[in-house]
Parts: sequence; structure tokens; C-alpha cells
Amino acid sequence: MTETTHQLPAPIPQKSSPRPRLWPVWLMALLALILAVALAFWSWQQWHTHQATLQTLKNLQQDTAQLEELYGDRGNQQSQRLQALEEKLAAQRELIATQRRQIDHNARELLEAGNRTRTDWLLAEAEYLLRIANQRLMIEKDIRGALSALQSADEVLAESDDIGVYPVRQQLAREILALKGLTGVDRTGLYLKLEAVIGSIHQLTDQALIHARAPDFATADSDNPAGTEPNALVRAWRQFTDTLQQVIVVRRMDEPVKPLLSPDQSAYARLNLQLMLEEAELAVLRGNQLLYQRALTKARAAILDWYDASHPRVKAITATLAELAERNVDPELPDISQSLDLLKERLAGRLAAGNDKDAQSASGNGGDDS
Repeated sequence: MTETTHQLPAPIPQKSSPRPRLWPVWLMALLALILAVALAFWSWQQWHTHQATLQTLKNLQQDTAQLEELYGDRGNQQSQRLQALEEKLAAQRELIATQRRQIDHNARELLEAGNRTRTDWLLAEAEYLLRIANQRLMIEKDIRGALSALQSADEVLAESDDIGVYPVRQQLAREILALKGLTGVDRTGLYLKLEAVIGSIHQLTDQALIHARAPDFATADSDNPAGTEPNALVRAWRQFTDTLQQVIVVRRMDEPVKPLLSPDQSAYARLNLQLMLEEAELAVLRGNQLLYQRALTKARAAILDWYDASHPRVKAITATLAELAERNVDPELPDISQSLDLLKERLAGRLAAGNDKDAQSASGNGGDDS
């Protein structure tokens, strides 16, 4: 048994396996982590740069829009200025053309004036005066001014030695007589009177005109002389009567009772009257008789409805309005244009006769030359 045991092969010793190395793995993980951090940082920088680029682009777009708007406004201003300059240039051209026409007209007038006599100048002056008279009467309705112009024209025609103005002077005499028969309208006086009435209306007091009939209105006692103090019995009697008047109110039903106006209503009434009278003033200036009568009628009715007719100032206002209502601001005006037409015909006849004389003299001079 022993020998057999010694003949067995010797046991082979077992080698221990080597321990695995982990530091390369940690190195790779660390490198990956560093790479990830670097990539994240780079991505954050890129995002920040992108946002800054977007903000810059937005600011550039805003600046571009502002510049376009500014240039657009300047362009509009420039176009407006150019248009204004073109309009001024056109106006200057029109003015120059008008002045040229006026110069040509004046030159022709000066050339023709050399052939005119004193009678021609007098007739031209009379024509101008007749035109002024027609304008004063028809447009301004100034009877006095038209009459003065007609009389001046008649005096100028009397100085001329032209016997052909006899029909003109005859018609002038008729027209002057027709104007003298008219009553002139003093528009300035009527306007000033209406202004005085407006001022008087604004001076009306509410206590004197509206609240004087009110039960609670306190007035001075005429029975008590100034500077004396009533005794106790008189004061008690007055207190009793005042209390009785406040408790018992006697109203007469046979007469219409006008309601009292509040201060606001009183101010409205005065303003309304002012508008009515201003309407009458406008009618005076325009010569509108219907509007004038209607405005004064409304004003008088409003004063009688709203105010105490027994008050002295109201009496004066109503009397003035009644007097003004009788005035005629639009009298029937005669036609004074016939004398002007006759004078125009006479001037045309003299001009035609002068042209015939010039033609005859020209033909005579031509015959002598031949």
C-alpha cells in the first residue's frame, strides 16, 4: 500500500487567478463625465449666444423699422414741401400773369387816355359814382350813401358840356326824388338800442322781479319809521300776522297765477332773452324785416311771461321793444340803375363817334399822301 502510494504522481499545485484591474473603467467614466460637462457648457454658451443673436436681430429690426418710419416721414414732409413750393410757384405765376394783364390794360388805357377830353373824364367819373350808388343801395342798403352818390354824379354831369347827358340827368332827378321819399334806416342806432336792452336785462335782479310776490319774501315795513324800534305789542302783532300769513295763503282764482322761477330758471330766462335780442340784431344788420319782427315779438312775450310787468325796469324794456318793433329795417328800395344804363349808352355812342372820326381822319390823310 505504501509503495503504491509513493508511485502516484505528485499533485500539481493550483495557481491563484489574477485580480481584475478596474482603474481603466474609472478613467473612462471620468473622461466621459468631463466630456459631458464640457458638452453641456458648450451647449449653454451656444444657447446664450443664440439668444443674444436673436435679441440683437430684434433690436436691428426695430431700428430698421424706426429708420424706415423716419425716412417715410421725411419723405412725406419733403413731398409736402415740394407740393407747397409748387403751389406757391403756381400762385406766383398766376400773379405775374395777372400783373402782366393789368400792365397791358393800363397801357391801353393810357394810350386811349391821350385822346380823351375833359368831358370824357367827367362822364367816366359820373359812371363810377352811379356804380357806387347802385352798390350802396342794392348790396349795403345804404340809402344816404346812395343818395349822396347820385347827387354827386348829377353835379359832375352838370359840369360837362355834353348835351347828350340830358336824358341821364332827367332820370337822375327822378331817382334822387325817389330816394328822398324813403326813410333811412339807422342800423347803427337800432343795434345800439338792442345792445342797451340786453345790458338792462342782465341787470334785472331775481329778488326784485321774481321773488317779490313770494309769501316768504321779507320787505321793509313802511309803517315803521326809520330809526325807531317797535314796542313789544307791535312786535308780537307783527309776528302773529307773519305766522298767520305763512299758515293761510289766499289765492285769487279769477286771475292766472304765474309760477315763480328758481335762480337757475331765471338765468336761463335771461340767456334766452339775450339770444332773442341777438337774433333781432342780426336781422337788423341783414335787413330781414320778418326775422326782426319775429325776434322782438318772442322777446316781448317772454318778458311778459317770466317777469313782473309792473316793475319799472321791465316797463322800460317792454316800451323800448314796442318802439323798436315799429321800425322798418327793410324798406322797399327803388330801381336806380336806369340812369347808369343811359350813361353807358351815351359813353358807347361817344366812343363810336370818336372811332369814326379817327377812321375818317386816317382815310383823309391817306388821300392827301397819294
